[in-house]
Amino acid sequence: MTVLAVMAIVPIRRYLDQRSAIADIERRAAELEAENADLRVEISRLHDPAELEKLARACLGMVGPGEVAFVIPGQTADPSEC
Repeated sequence: MTVLAVMAIVPIRRYLDQRSAIADIERRAAELEAENADLRVEISRLHDPAELEKLARACLGMVGPGEVAFVIPGQTADPSEC
């Protein structure tokens, strides 16, 4: 009986390690799915022409046809908007 119990330790340990690894992989997969969902929302937002215009104005300092841009020295764009 003792020999069988000792021989069973290695497979049981492997089984438990594999269960732990599977749980970690499943957790990481769920995190990646959530990140993918956020990125899909960002992609759809960036396909909106109004959002692209907003980013072009804020990040690149672009203006529309017929508009005049005023630049205030020493003032920079907010990097969180870009």
